[in-house]
Amino acid sequence: MSKAYSRQSHESGDNYLDLLRVRGWRDYFELLMDGSRPGELQVAIDLLTTNETYFFREPAHFSFLRDHILNCFDGSGPLRIWSAASSSGEEIYTLAMVLADAIGMGRRWEIFGSDLSTRVLETARRAHYPMTRADKIPPDFLKRFCLKGTGPQAGTFLIDRALRERVSFAQINLNETLPDIGVFDIVFVRNVMIYFDPDTKRQVMARILTKLKPRGYVFVSHSENLHGITDRVDIVKPSMYRLK
Repeated sequence: MSKAYSRQSHESGDNYLDLLRVRGWRDYFELLMDGSRPGELQVAIDLLTTNETYFFREPAHFSFLRDHILNCFDGSGPLRIWSAASSSGEEIYTLAMVLADAIGMGRRWEIFGSDLSTRVLETARRAHYPMTRADKIPPDFLKRFCLKGTGPQAGTFLIDRALRERVSFAQINLNETLPDIGVFDIVFVRNVMIYFDPDTKRQVMARILTKLKPRGYVFVSHSENLHGITDRVDIVKPSMYRLK
């Protein structure tokens, strides 16, 4: 598991405290909490947030989406998907590739991504990744939906503009009242609730379900389940649920 808050950043932490002119970590905590430097709180959040992700992570979810959900999409209204812990964008753009392939760009669909960390959201908006991140992307999708960098951009790829125009991002804290983001047909909230205690999981899921359309789908990671967290969903397959 990779963390932005690495050993190297920890070892340089005392130098950072010197720059802030605080005497120790207790004083730094008080600085974060007293509200005198709100920007510093976001810096701390960005440093401490775990953001392990990659394209086509847990591929069974995308297969189910393509074969069982999108096949039933009638196009009568826009299909909306929320990636509630979108990190640096790999999940968002995986979803965009699957939708573009399965139902095409002529249909109405959009994907919304949110995360607590502004740092990873900046990466997601750029949609520009090192080629080493592309190893899980099917070769056909890589050719159709990604632009290979040349010259100064060699060794990188950029998600095609047509897909980028279908996605949007915003900073959201799932532990707070959710903003007015509308309702969604599908919510992906994977690999985030593993860090919450059971009571917090119940509160977070209760908020998320208010943003789900009737009979909408919720996906959690394969290492998570909603047993004892909410009774408002039916299990479809392990880690895949549908609102009652």
